[in-house]
Amino acid sequence: MDGREDWIALTIAGFDPSSGAGITADLQVFAAHGVFGISAISALTVQSTLGVRKVQPVDAVLLRETLETLHEDMPPHGIKIGMLGGAEQVTEVVRYLSGFEGKRPVVVLDPVIRSSSGAPLLDADGLRQLRDELLPLVDVVTPNVGELALLADSQSNDDAGIQSAAEQLALRFGCAVVVTGGDREKPDDLVFADGVWTRLHGQHIATNATHGTGCAFSSSMLCHLLQSMPVVDAAREAKAFVAEAMRTATPRGSGRGPMNLLWPVLRHSSR
Repeated sequence: MDGREDWIALTIAGFDPSSGAGITADLQVFAAHGVFGISAISALTVQSTLGVRKVQPVDAVLLRETLETLHEDMPPHGIKIGMLGGAEQVTEVVRYLSGFEGKRPVVVLDPVIRSSSGAPLLDADGLRQLRDELLPLVDVVTPNVGELALLADSQSNDDAGIQSAAEQLALRFGCAVVVTGGDREKPDDLVFADGVWTRLHGQHIATNATHGTGCAFSSSMLCHLLQSMPVVDAAREAKAFVAEAMRTATPRGSGRGPMNLLWPVLRHSSR
C-alpha cells in the first residue's frame, strides 16, 4: 500500500447513529483507502436516514482531553474536520490546531453548518469562529454552495458568483477551496487551488444513497492528499470514490440512505 498502512488520519466530527455520515462514515472511508483512522466526537446526534432530530455537543473539556490524549500517543498525519456543533467545540479545535510544533498535519475542513434536511448544526457564534479562527488553520475547505454562501456572506448561485466568493475565502485565509456541486442542477465541483480554477464534471446518479456525501468526499480527499497528491487530483479521486460508493450502495432506510463506503475493500476481497 505504498506506506499507507503507516498513515494515521484523525476525524473530528459528530456521531451519526445511522452510520451514513460523521465519525462512522469517515472511519469507513479511511479504512477503504488503507489509512488508519482515529476519532474525536464533537457532538452526538439523534438521526436516521429520514433526517436529524437533535444535536447535543459534547463537553468542550472532554473534546480537549480526547484530542490531547490521542495526539500524545498517535499524532495524526492528516485531520478531517466535520460537524463541530457549537462555538465551544470550535474553540477547542482551534486550540488544538494552533498548538502543533514541527511539521503540521494536512487539514481538510468540511464546514457542516446545516443538515441536508435543514436542521442547524452550528450556532451563529460557532460559525463566526469557524470562519475567522479555524479557516486560517486549514489547507483545504470543501463547502457546498449553501455553506460557501454562509462562509463568504454571498448569496450568488451562478458560477461567476460562486467563483468570486471562493476566491475571496482562498485569498483571505490561504487555503484551497473545493465547492462541491452535488446539490446543484449540474453536479460539477469547482476547485480553486494555487490561483487556478478547475471544473470537475459530474453526473447525477439515480439513487437514494446520498447521505454523507460531503463527509465521504472530504475524508477521501484527505487520504489522497496524504500521498502528496495535488489538490485538484485529490478532489478528482475523491469525487470518483463518492460516485462509485453511491452506485454500488445497497438500499437501506426509508430516506436518504448510506453509501457503500467500503466498496474498494469489498471489490478487492471478491477477486
